Amino acid sequence: MLNLIPPSPPAQPLLSDAALCSWLGAAAPGDRFTYHRGFLARDASAQLQVLPEPERVALQKLAGRALAMFERGLCDLVQRRHDFEDYSYLIVARRRPRRDRTGVLAAMLAEAA
Repeated sequence: MLNLIPPSPPAQPLLSDAALCSWLGAAAPGDRFTYHRGFLARDASAQLQVLPEPERVALQKLAGRALAMFERGLCDLVQRRHDFEDYSYLIVARRRPRRDRTGVLAAMLAEAA
């Protein structure tokens, strides 16, 4: 069978969702980190099977954790397009209110571990 899906750029080591929580806890407002390079919707798809199962599941967890952090107001999520179906997915730390500095991130880190 002919595979018409172009491959992603060379893979970088996949960050765990716990490591992403730790990075955000130590990040200053405006710090940014690329947590994936490729085409997230395609790479995380179970139907397309672009990545091996363990990597795909880990990528889904990582993307879900990044989205949960965004929904709690801890960061912004940004895409940077390089080419056709080639994006960098960045997480950008936001300024956090003093009362939330440790509580929310500690809970998310415990949940991720």
